[in-house]
Amino acid sequence: MSKKSRKKSSKTPSGSPTAKKKTLKTRASSQTKLAKTRRAPASKSTASIAKTASHGAASKQLNSSRSAAAAKVALAEGAKAPAFRLPRDGGDVVTLSDYAGSKLVLFFYPRADTPGCTREAIDFTRLADDFAKAGTAVLGISADPLKAQEKFRDKHKLGVPLISDERHEMLEAYGAWGEKSMYGKSFLGILRTTILVGSDGKIARIWRNVRVDGHADQVLEAARSL
Repeated sequence: MSKKSRKKSSKTPSGSPTAKKKTLKTRASSQTKLAKTRRAPASKSTASIAKTASHGAASKQLNSSRSAAAAKVALAEGAKAPAFRLPRDGGDVVTLSDYAGSKLVLFFYPRADTPGCTREAIDFTRLADDFAKAGTAVLGISADPLKAQEKFRDKHKLGVPLISDERHEMLEAYGAWGEKSMYGKSFLGILRTTILVGSDGKIARIWRNVRVDGHADQVLEAARSL
């Protein structure tokens, strides 16, 4: 081989340092693209799982809301009062059958020792003797635990039995549990409701979305008219 040929051969691009750098750069670029391609499905899968979980939580809340709404619609004046058996302040147990043959007022309040609930409980206590003369018993119901109910009773010297329904069973049965909103957010909670049960065990009157002022007096008049 001539010197000229050897010189030309030594300048072939495949063996030059520049060619090696280009090859390494191409491989690195391919590996980066491959890694991105592999990561993309995982990211998409995670987003899908999060979306599904969120949808499941929303569905659960929606189903609970629908369940409460169904109970609210099912209970109407003239219907038989749903049975209940729950603990009351002092440790006793109260049942609907305890009041068989007499009239009964059930006032459902959102939370013990809050302003509106306190005024309502005090009003029913103030009229307790008048309700008794009208042959009507009065019970207050919320989801507060017994200790909170008893503290509420003692603090305000309440004279009506307070029932604790922490599982919301009675609340739902009487349509007093449902969707509420505050500061633009919706949630499930106790709807201020009052039920008057006649001596025949049937629902005589229902008051929903109760406004506290003058409410106890209005219920007393309805009880007297039965």
